[in-house]
Amino acid sequence: MAPPSHNHAPPSAIAEDWMRKLRKYCRPSTERSIIELMVTLLPFVAAWIVMVVAINLGHIWLSGLLLLPTSGLVVRLFMIQHDCGHGAFFPGRAANDWTGRVLGILTLTPYDYWRRTHAVHHATTGDLDSRGIGDVTTLTLREYLAGSFWRRLRYRLYRNPAIMFGIGPIYLFLFQYRLPFGLMRKRQFWVSTMATNLTIAATSSIMIWLCGFWPFILVHVPLVIVAASAGVWLFYVQHQFEETQWSSADSWNAHDAGLYGSSHYDLPGILRWFTANIGVHHVHHLVSRIPFYRLPEVLRDYPELRDIGRLRLWQSFGCVRLVLWDEARQRLISFRDLKVARQSPCG
Repeated sequence: MAPPSHNHAPPSAIAEDWMRKLRKYCRPSTERSIIELMVTLLPFVAAWIVMVVAINLGHIWLSGLLLLPTSGLVVRLFMIQHDCGHGAFFPGRAANDWTGRVLGILTLTPYDYWRRTHAVHHATTGDLDSRGIGDVTTLTLREYLAGSFWRRLRYRLYRNPAIMFGIGPIYLFLFQYRLPFGLMRKRQFWVSTMATNLTIAATSSIMIWLCGFWPFILVHVPLVIVAASAGVWLFYVQHQFEETQWSSADSWNAHDAGLYGSSHYDLPGILRWFTANIGVHHVHHLVSRIPFYRLPEVLRDYPELRDIGRLRLWQSFGCVRLVLWDEARQRLISFRDLKVARQSPCG
């Protein structure tokens, strides 16, 4: 399936060729990775302590003032964990895996289980015949129209922004990640998930003993909720945009789906830092072993990649209305577009 012309991809931008060109960026630097980890982890610990002390002293306003930037640091820690899962943060696998497992305690994410489901997401993104693991549930227009009243209602509720970015992230990180759903028969993922759960419980107990129950709850729970919502929003915008690409297995191509089915979420500089350049998602999906701190190098060296699937911050808010894949028009549409779609001969 040829890339859509509205992605403004240059004629030479064949996904397989880009993948070969970009492999040279896959070499991580141990020193740079340690620095990136420290400039994220140490400010997080310091901010967390200040927030707890502020709560204990009755300065709730100070804790509230630090909520957003500290939640941003949690998001960045998750993105470092994400790079570890791709084997892209450190040169060695053991360093990646153990860093990812430790960070999983802070992000409430069982590393080995998440790494596996995320690998499935990368291997199947944009494939209409392989939906269901590690992705945002997306129905085609035909599936929605053929569904029962209750199926449509469930889907509308699931796609409601208050649930998708409010209740959904809370459920995902606080409850769903406590069991290895989708991989329940695999012992290794039970071990990973239960070990993460036990370590989270032990760490939380120690912090409650040191700080007090309510200061811990009033600081850590809001941090997790805000960071989880931000993380789900990023994941959503990276694939749920109007010019994304979906196709059936017989015409699906992994490289095309990675490059043209993922957005370039062109965020302001400070947000690029907090999100560890995950907005350069089309490049990441094409070559997932590029460390996040080398993604800007790719865009600097190949500026023609900037316009593929490019979304500005203000444009991204419009993605919330896109909920159904219209196979006839090869684009995501909103519920409001249903009336027009029903009138189409292919609807």
